[in-house]
Amino acid sequence: MTSLTPFAGDDPAQRASDADRDRVAGMLGEALATGRLTSTEHADRLDAAYAAVTLGDLVPLTTDLPVGARAAANPTAEKQQVAAVFSKVIRRGRWVAGRHTELRSTFGALIVDLSDAVIPGREVTLELNSLCGKLIVTVPHDAHVIDEGSALFAKRAVTGGKEGDGPLIRITGRATFGKIVVYRKPSP
Repeated sequence: MTSLTPFAGDDPAQRASDADRDRVAGMLGEALATGRLTSTEHADRLDAAYAAVTLGDLVPLTTDLPVGARAAANPTAEKQQVAAVFSKVIRRGRWVAGRHTELRSTFGALIVDLSDAVIPGREVTLELNSLCGKLIVTVPHDAHVIDEGSALFAKRAVTGGKEGDGPLIRITGRATFGKIVVYRKPSP
């Protein structure tokens, strides 16, 4: 890997995989979160990344980003954890969500708004775990939401639905003596 391309040594004519596109999307998300790209530039480059057919199509999308931003994009794009233990935590605004994000509330309240967050890739998994706590998540208005979680002596309400052409958000995890609420942000 060189400082000029994220795919040094690979044949630029080789077909890009979903993992290659997602890696570039993570880099672009990190660049947006750090202020290196505007939201319009990010949206344009993200569209180009997911329309890319070859590795050569992906190279120009990140060449003007610093090497440190590229190296830092992969770990944050993969897995993240946010927890509220005997406390209240609110996460909103522009931040980079992980491809697999665990949200955990234990005897506390965790409120997470993904409507302005940078979603790395086409699909993310939110593992929502609430033990005697409250967890409230707002998803983008165009998200496709699939609920695969469970509840035991708890309230679990996932109303994200399947309308929209935005990111796929897979909800997993368990509510035990707690409350999990996932809802879609109203359309602008």
